[in-house]
Amino acid sequence: MTQSGSHASDLYQQVILEHNQKPRNFKVLETANAYALGKNPLCGDQFAVYVSVSDDGTIEDIGFQGMGCAISKACASMMTTQVKGKTKVDALQLKDEFQKMLLGELNETTEAHHLGKLTMFSGVKQYPVRVKCATLAWHTLEAALEGKASEISTE
Repeated sequence: MTQSGSHASDLYQQVILEHNQKPRNFKVLETANAYALGKNPLCGDQFAVYVSVSDDGTIEDIGFQGMGCAISKACASMMTTQVKGKTKVDALQLKDEFQKMLLGELNETTEAHHLGKLTMFSGVKQYPVRVKCATLAWHTLEAALEGKASEISTE
């Protein structure tokens, strides 16, 4: 592995550990006007996502609670920090770009995107069984924002 590849891998692992141990916005949001529960039956990940959306469609606050592997919890934590203050449309665009990156449909180094720090999860695409872990919170956010269902599953 190249020196820069090793550095990127170390940074990825540090961020995963940090967000797993001290997740951001890990709370029940009492002011939520959108909610969904997401489950990944394959590995037991389960998260509830609470969103407070303003009349103009801006995500004013967001929280999540639940349990899951380090990847799913870190992705949920980083998701909340990335979508807070964004519009529903922008948040759903991020979700689509994140999912495309993990499915290998978006080359984060050559194609335009809005992922920012979320690109550090691009290595997850090498582990197809982990893609569902990484995208669980995003699918749950989408269900909450679109009022589709109160419970979703990755299966």
